[in-house]
Amino acid sequence: MLDPFQAGAGTPTHMNVNEVIANLANERLGGRRGRWAPIHPNNHVNLAQSSNDVTPTAIRLMALELLPALHDELGALQRALARLARRERAVVKVGRTHLQDGVPITYGQVFAGWAEAIRAAGAALRATEAELDAVGLGGTAVGTGLTAHPRFRVLVVRELSRITGRRLRPAPSAVTATWSLRPILACSGALRALAVDLGKICFDLRLLASGPAAGLGELRLPEVEPGSSIMPGKVNPSVAEAVQMACFQVAANDHAIALAAAAGELELNVMTPLCATNLAESLELLTRATRLLRTRCIAGLRVDRTRVGELLARSRVEATALSPYLGYDVTAEVVKQAQARGVAVRDVVLEHGLMTPRELTRILAPPALTGPRAIDRALRRRVQASRALRNFRTRFLG
Repeated sequence: MLDPFQAGAGTPTHMNVNEVIANLANERLGGRRGRWAPIHPNNHVNLAQSSNDVTPTAIRLMALELLPALHDELGALQRALARLARRERAVVKVGRTHLQDGVPITYGQVFAGWAEAIRAAGAALRATEAELDAVGLGGTAVGTGLTAHPRFRVLVVRELSRITGRRLRPAPSAVTATWSLRPILACSGALRALAVDLGKICFDLRLLASGPAAGLGELRLPEVEPGSSIMPGKVNPSVAEAVQMACFQVAANDHAIALAAAAGELELNVMTPLCATNLAESLELLTRATRLLRTRCIAGLRVDRTRVGELLARSRVEATALSPYLGYDVTAEVVKQAQARGVAVRDVVLEHGLMTPRELTRILAPPALTGPRAIDRALRRRVQASRALRNFRTRFLG
């Protein structure tokens, strides 16, 4: 077997394939293996071809062959996340920014956001296929088509389309297709973007499942293996960790492909073997990683609603919803007092008479906290004109 890191432009692989085809043809025609008669690997099999147009075309066809399996897995993961979003649509959690308590959000919104990220990544990946469909086969050594019949490009692409079932087309410029690896780089870049979002989702899964007693502990991940060789009962987020590592490798592969794509001198890029092996690994890695995440993690994921409710009750995330009525400075002071005394924000508001219980309940209801809602202008005018607010400002804000 040939090593993927070989002489530039994939010539060793190309020549090896030519020899295999010649041997098979000669055996069928009554000849002997290893004797190039009546079929010669260069004179006949390689007629109208060069490693310089065959290898880039082969990489494109390889990617187009492997992409459908990845798309299938991405679609399945998106649907699994969408089901989670529907199931947990009413569970309000603490939203976090800068790793600090932010504003409320539902787990339905979180999971729906993950599903959309996967959908968008898949769409971006599909968009690269149009470039991969354009092949430079028939350009021979430098894209000029020397030694090829004038109609060879059109006829060979038509035959490849029939074999692959894709609507392939001759590249607009066979010269460009010989030295530019842009379509391959575009596909790899889309895979990297997918890996970034997929890895981020896995990091969030690990963080939200952390603890469970001494961490966030809002999610319960399926137990797929004993998590520790020394700590009995400890369960690690093994699947999320494995998928993250696959995502890091895809990013590394893309960086190598980018370097290789930039290394094409004059009329040829000789780095195609590296691009071929890295792109194939990225496609296969992400296909397996996506399947693993869906079947061994997302399918058994559970939201610990009790823990989510406890953290929400202890947080001050509802304060942002009060700011349009009380003003930023007053709300900030209310939060400080709540934190200092270990009580809820609404308790401080009620204690100072800034709002009534009924008004607070309406403003701080979960649906109002997790989506756009028009400000009650009449209520804001009443609160801003109240003596309680004036007294609060005088006492605490000077």
